[in-house]
Amino acid sequence: MRILVWHVHGGWMDAFVRGPHEYLIPTTPARDAWGLGRGGRSWPDSAIEVDPADVADAEVDVVVLQRPEEVEAARRLLGGRPVPMVYVEHNAPRVDVPNSVHPLRDRDDLTIAHVTHWNAVMWDCGTTRTTVVEHGVVDPGPRYRGTLERLGVVVNEPVRRNRVVGTDLLPRFATVAPVDVWGMGTERLPELGFGNRVVALGDVPADLMHSALAERRAYVHPNRWTSLGLSLIEAMHMAMPVLVLATTDAARTVPDEAGAIATDVEELVRASRTLLDDPEEARRRGAVAREAVLARHALGRFTADWDDLLDDAVSRGVRRNRAAAAAMEGSAR
Repeated sequence: MRILVWHVHGGWMDAFVRGPHEYLIPTTPARDAWGLGRGGRSWPDSAIEVDPADVADAEVDVVVLQRPEEVEAARRLLGGRPVPMVYVEHNAPRVDVPNSVHPLRDRDDLTIAHVTHWNAVMWDCGTTRTTVVEHGVVDPGPRYRGTLERLGVVVNEPVRRNRVVGTDLLPRFATVAPVDVWGMGTERLPELGFGNRVVALGDVPADLMHSALAERRAYVHPNRWTSLGLSLIEAMHMAMPVLVLATTDAARTVPDEAGAIATDVEELVRASRTLLDDPEEARRRGAVAREAVLARHALGRFTADWDDLLDDAVSRGVRRNRAAAAAMEGSAR
């Protein structure tokens, strides 16, 4: 298939473009939110940058959307052609939970694909057709060494997002060991006055970050209210033991034996002490983490699920277009 899709969520796209299709990615000279293109990422050649002006004449089988505004943007670029659409809902609702109404509620022209079952059950999508395609990631390999008595965290914009991603909880872990934090916007962490045991390491290329992260004794995932983090799934792939706040859909992915998972932060802090004191136990729990994540979040499962969803969306689009054409023909008689 030929799929029109904007580069919005880089981690998710990194897995999505590994499927057996061609991915047409709008690209502008500004390389902004509406034209980032490949964004300098090492993606397969099937991820093709395209000028938005050329989309109208391009063969497109299906559009994969990630922002509500993209519905009309896609129609405009396609010149009004009726192309099937699938909307990826990356986020858990933030307003009026649990009565949150999805912005694409009660539509018959697209399917909403949630990235977690938690998101699916928390959003009110009305009559819009919904499904769940859980995350998959490119396997970075079992890199875990755990030689440094430090904890690792990967999070974007930890100051702006603060309580949503559990930034305020990091000093509690820092009483046990230094906490090293990677990601966009981490340079602002000193603004929070956490002291020198919460260390901002910046936004670095994934491969370098994975290698450095794997040296830390355990991974901390303190997120209160987000979809299941790709960085957590990557850490588990690396065979790291993980310390996870048991919110949203984390419990579906993380078994107790993979490190620790709880809503009691002190329980997680105590578990971090255990892992720091017992490297062999940390390695044992990390092996459990890798086995569990490969069973649920392997890249092959992710791309196969997307193949099924895209096939279904195109088939439904063909039937819908035929029905519309028949209706028009009938009204013309």
